[in-house]
Amino acid sequence: MSILAGDIGGTKTRLAIVDVAGTQVHVLREVSYPSRDYAEFGILLDDFLHASQALREFHITSAAFGIAGPVQGRVVHTTNLPWRIDADALQHQFGFGCTLLNDLEATAYGLPALGPADLLTLQTGAGHACGNAAVIAAGTGLGEAGLYWDGRNYQPFATEGGHASFSPANTQEFALFRHLQQQHQHVSWERVVSGMGVLSLHEFLCQYRNIAVPDWLSAEMRDGDAAAAIANAALAGRDEICVATLDWFVRLYGAEAGNLALKVMSRGGLYLGGGIAPKILPLLKNGTFMEAFLGKGRMRPLLEAMPVKVILNDRAALYGPALRAAQLADEAL
Repeated sequence: MSILAGDIGGTKTRLAIVDVAGTQVHVLREVSYPSRDYAEFGILLDDFLHASQALREFHITSAAFGIAGPVQGRVVHTTNLPWRIDADALQHQFGFGCTLLNDLEATAYGLPALGPADLLTLQTGAGHACGNAAVIAAGTGLGEAGLYWDGRNYQPFATEGGHASFSPANTQEFALFRHLQQQHQHVSWERVVSGMGVLSLHEFLCQYRNIAVPDWLSAEMRDGDAAAAIANAALAGRDEICVATLDWFVRLYGAEAGNLALKVMSRGGLYLGGGIAPKILPLLKNGTFMEAFLGKGRMRPLLEAMPVKVILNDRAALYGPALRAAQLADEAL
């Protein structure tokens, strides 16, 4: 018996057929799709099941999907896609049980499947750290989730903390806030700590410092992933504004990670997920992120005791739905 697991994001959707044994997830078949190429998720799922011959080759008993958006009952309206995903409708169409999870909740469920090689430690924290934990992930958007420690097990729960109001901390950030307020009714942390945030920070800094974007960078931004072009230029030291953009991005990421850690009281650890963190590891390791994370005044000692780790394995968001589906199946027996 196999499980269908999905990681549904604003940029790409990954679907996989997996087997689960304890906390280990074995991926049998996996395909990634550009999310915006499909008008609705049901069409994409049907394409995967038929193109990969999954229904004929595997006995799929259940499915679970991590989705970038708030789950309400058994329905999700995706935040950065025009999709409405209804678990009951999918179950009726395809014939197997479906479970919907918020994408960061799904990543939280996937943590037990990760080994030491899947994590990079930014801060060790106190020995034998125990208690709640949290996950924050910058990608197309900004996701946040918590894990409640009940004394025996972790119980993941979803939040929409990435959409909480951005809080500027200095003169330049207040100027950024006013700049973004002119474009958006509400300025959230997602507006500055995400792929779109990288673009916003870069655009603002160019205007703030009255510096034009070099032709070579404009071409790279136009012809590919604009945020990735800025990040690559920063990592290579090719452009002063790109370097400043990524340094600022990392500081803001650390600041909001610290906010989340305090709100969840994540004594058991703070995990960085998402697609951006593994690509900017040199910047995360240079101390900028951690200094912003710890910069909470009297709460600094509390934060210093919390382990902080980067998730390097991008399958964590697939492992989570698979483990949750297997858990629900066991509970139903």
